[in-house]
Amino acid sequence: MRITQRTTLLASSAVLAGLVAACGAPNTSAQGGGSGNGEVPTKPSKAVTLNILDVAGNLQLTQGMIDDFVKQHPDVISRVTYSKAPAPDLVGKIKAQQGAGRVDIGLVLTGTDGLSAGSEQGLWQEVLPKYKDRLSNMSTYQEPAAKMQELGGNNGVVVTYYPSGPLLEYMPDKVPNPPKSAEELLAYAKANPGKVEYARPANSGPGRTFLMGLPYILGDKDPKDPIHGWDKTWAYLAELGKYINTYQTGTTATMKDLANGTVNILATTTGWDINPRVLGTVPESAKISTLKGFHFVTDAHYAVIPKGASADQQAAVLQLVQFMLTKEQQAKAYDDGYFYPGPAVDGVDISMAPKKSQDAIAKFGRPEYDALIKDTPKEVPLDNKSMVAAFDKWDREIGGSKVKKQ
Repeated sequence: MRITQRTTLLASSAVLAGLVAACGAPNTSAQGGGSGNGEVPTKPSKAVTLNILDVAGNLQLTQGMIDDFVKQHPDVISRVTYSKAPAPDLVGKIKAQQGAGRVDIGLVLTGTDGLSAGSEQGLWQEVLPKYKDRLSNMSTYQEPAAKMQELGGNNGVVVTYYPSGPLLEYMPDKVPNPPKSAEELLAYAKANPGKVEYARPANSGPGRTFLMGLPYILGDKDPKDPIHGWDKTWAYLAELGKYINTYQTGTTATMKDLANGTVNILATTTGWDINPRVLGTVPESAKISTLKGFHFVTDAHYAVIPKGASADQQAAVLQLVQFMLTKEQQAKAYDDGYFYPGPAVDGVDISMAPKKSQDAIAKFGRPEYDALIKDTPKEVPLDNKSMVAAFDKWDREIGGSKVKKQ
């Protein structure tokens, strides 16, 4: 099921950091197989088999784009194999192949966590600015997606983007007057113990978006510095935590808690609001609200090429990513609202999306999202080092002792 898989794929960056610390630098001298240190041709010498690893749930948005490219360009890619893995497994998996001098994976689709962890270890080919001319469609990014590209550096290329959250989701029959400020949310939690919920941030997209979004809502000193700039946020979370019985280890469990009445209000994002209602995990009647002063904390998925991929594989991936960033292909990223809206490039309207996506968004989307996305400030998430520090502090001081055992 889509949402369950996503919970696994949005695994802890803290675990990734542990893997990074445990691994040395890649054995570049033993990569072989066309390490990519030489010139990459504009077209492969012959059609390649491209092995793609997805650690972010991104194929739900982009597999149709990739399959279309293979159909249209059989002289570039003869066939594609797809595999998926939890994000914490990424660094070890790539390093093992590089250490053996046999890199079979030509393309990785990852979030910011896997991108950052691999960059720290020097696992990825640097594609920018050297191949910027082959990726000219990057010039059509929406402004927030372009900022996520800046966060990604020279190794990753943004292929999908969404504004994310933090939003609140609630059942209107249980909460006729939803909280409109952080103070009102705290008051509601105090008056209704156990009825407000967010998942452990290290294991949940909405959980970590709620964590990163609170410094903007509360007017903290430095929203980008969780250790020295979040005094109001940590104090607020500690107080809110007095009225939270347990913290789920993943987002899907919180959605089920909302659906079965265990809780009345939870943290969500645009995609986690729409897609679970499409799937029937959450009743269609659920509503969303925002807190006074909220900023969107954005999110994106990236395409990266492992060092050790052959020159022909790299040539194929560069052509593929350029194709994926066309407006026609980007329209497929609307999917069933999983990463809503989804397109990274500008000017891709829902009317351009496949009918299945149009029907899903027409029924389960929200009219207020257009104005909310247009008018709300958007902030890039914490960098990997700061995010890991925030997760660690939350686990130690806020909710680690209350995380529900699986």
